[in-house]
Amino acid sequence: MADVLSQSQIDALLKSMQNSEPEPAAAETKVVEHKPEPEQTKYSRYDFYSPRKFTKEKMKILSSVFENYARIITSQVNGLFRVMTDITVMEVQERRYYEYVNAFHENDCMTLIDATVPEKGKNNVPLMMFITPGLVITLINRMLGGGEDVVKVDSDYRYSDVEVALYRRIVDYFTAALKDGFSNYINIEFKVQRVEENPTMVQELGLDETVAIIHLNVDLAGLAVEKVRICMPGTLLEFIFQMIDSRKHIARGFAYEDNKEIIMDNIRHTLLPVTGQLGTVELDLSDIYHLKVGDVIDLNKPRNSSVKLFVGRQPWFTGQMGVYKKNMAIRIEERTYEVEDPEDAGEEEGEFEPAYYAPDEE
Repeated sequence: MADVLSQSQIDALLKSMQNSEPEPAAAETKVVEHKPEPEQTKYSRYDFYSPRKFTKEKMKILSSVFENYARIITSQVNGLFRVMTDITVMEVQERRYYEYVNAFHENDCMTLIDATVPEKGKNNVPLMMFITPGLVITLINRMLGGGEDVVKVDSDYRYSDVEVALYRRIVDYFTAALKDGFSNYINIEFKVQRVEENPTMVQELGLDETVAIIHLNVDLAGLAVEKVRICMPGTLLEFIFQMIDSRKHIARGFAYEDNKEIIMDNIRHTLLPVTGQLGTVELDLSDIYHLKVGDVIDLNKPRNSSVKLFVGRQPWFTGQMGVYKKNMAIRIEERTYEVEDPEDAGEEEGEFEPAYYAPDEE
């Protein structure tokens, strides 16, 4: 038996239906917009117990050096080993030496590199470089005639004796390019001292010594990503920055005040064309075409008139034509400083090849 609703119940039911939202159909999908969360600014942690030793300007100089180095070594690796790589600078930061050493495995190889400035001699503390085994083995594979595949190895890979010898060859290329990286600021040479097969035992620096750690990212044809880590001791950096500060505006190791003599030495050995011009004349192409032996071209100048001597395109001297040791020659009489005759100015701005006449067959 059906229940009978009262009028008040019916009104309440209609009111509740009007206030409620309609449910979405089964086929319809409700689109929910996700608002992007605001990005949180990440700040590097600063240790007040060990304050920074080098300013931001100094670190910018170091970043510029290794960005230049990354471009140079990329082109060298691609050309020498026929491997498509893209080497970029990930970060250049001031750290402590233990942060560099703690990242090594027991079987890693680290290269110690001596830095020498021609005027100051060799620095006592070497620079340190580490190349991940995947990059080294890939380059060795290409050196031995392997294919274009990228060789992937474990991070704790142990090199054989032959691979260590080839590893030294590879490091020589990476080391030689360091000089070109620093060439815009200082003239400094780098040479491999030795390859250390257990870098955790190297005691060249104290664990709390200030160093600059440079991370280079090596993209191997988009198939693998390897790393090159370079450690520059603080004493070496102080030595380099001191020389850069004492030689403002240096290019490849020479100060601008010394460039005058260098430029003059180069100019003294420059070859310049010297042309003797007796006169100039204009002829129609048809007249030139019908020239034959015995014809005379009138230069509108006396036979014994002065000859202008051009260096490049500028008149420098005047002189007389003659013979010296059975060769045609010009004896210089005076130097030309200004163009006195306006009509001669038009001749000087034209072509400066000497005009010839066709001599008799006798």
